[in-house]
Amino acid sequence: MMNKVLIKNAVLGILLFGSASFVTAQTSMKKSPEMQVTQEQVNPAIDALKKQVEVNPKDNNALVNLAVAYQDAKDWTNALETWKKVTTALPDWAPAYYSEGYVYQSLKDVPNATSSYQKYINLVKPEELEASKTNLAYAHFFVAYSQFETNKEEAKKNIAKSLEYDATNADAIKLKEALDK
Repeated sequence: MMNKVLIKNAVLGILLFGSASFVTAQTSMKKSPEMQVTQEQVNPAIDALKKQVEVNPKDNNALVNLAVAYQDAKDWTNALETWKKVTTALPDWAPAYYSEGYVYQSLKDVPNATSSYQKYINLVKPEELEASKTNLAYAHFFVAYSQFETNKEEAKKNIAKSLEYDATNADAIKLKEALDK
């Protein structure tokens, strides 16, 4: 019995973090240590956006663009800080919570990632459903994954929603199978 639980946990860990790593690996460019330091020290886009936000702190577009720029640079600390400013300025704007969840997930902070993804799910408006299906599928998948050990019934509901939005997601299908055992 204990081996089954350990195997399920290992499979789920590989599903969640392995897939995320695969996506990152496909889109990341290899950088030499010197190049990475230079990029972190001088990023004209981030510098320009920081100045734009300093000049007009109520410019939410600039603030969102700054959060995205930090995220693209994998500067998770500043990305998170900036996304928090966005969610404070625009508390009903669902995409900010999805991005905040992504940053928390990148920081391997599952409880806060789950909370942010859940806020995203709750805030998506009916008229935004069609355009948001991919993100909703992933958000429900992540929430289901985080509930796997603690609340199987809620996890089953979330994985069903995930598959409703994207019936072809292999990781979601595997998680559903594990939940159904």
